[in-house]
Amino acid sequence: MVRSSDDNDANKSLAKKLKDAEISLPIVYGNIAFWLGKKASEYQSHRWTVYVRGATNEDLSVMVKRVVFQLHSSFNNPMRVVESPPFELSESGWGEFEIAITLHFHSDVSDKPLHLYHHLKLYPEDDSGSMSVKKPVVVESYDEVVFTEPSESLLVRVQNHPAVVAPRLPAGSLPPRILG
Repeated sequence: MVRSSDDNDANKSLAKKLKDAEISLPIVYGNIAFWLGKKASEYQSHRWTVYVRGATNEDLSVMVKRVVFQLHSSFNNPMRVVESPPFELSESGWGEFEIAITLHFHSDVSDKPLHLYHHLKLYPEDDSGSMSVKKPVVVESYDEVVFTEPSESLLVRVQNHPAVVAPRLPAGSLPPRILG
């Protein structure tokens, strides 16, 4: 395929970084755990899911390529890679431990992964001493991942995505050229 100089100029413009602009990705990461009841095995007393999702449960795959969950070394295959949404992992066990969560972004978003840490919580905080099979334990953290100076192409791609907070553009337009 032969490209005209106009095509090359358009490609350069799409790869151009936007100074003084930023894209924010609000995320929630955490776990939900269910006690399996008195008949459960002592080593499999809970079923739990650890996750990373949009702040109001949106699909993050517009920005996130994959998520790696590093479980306790006592698990078979403790490093788990989730390549597509939902970015979550379910297991069963009896103990609480720290889970390292690494977000890998698409190449036009960032070449640096983001490392998060979450303490898996299985048991309720209150001292009543009674666990219920009906009431799960939920522990979540909210954060906003901010990407500075995004490319024009990334901004166009995520412009109307519900998981992403990006500067709004007029319909059908690219951001204005920033002279530097």
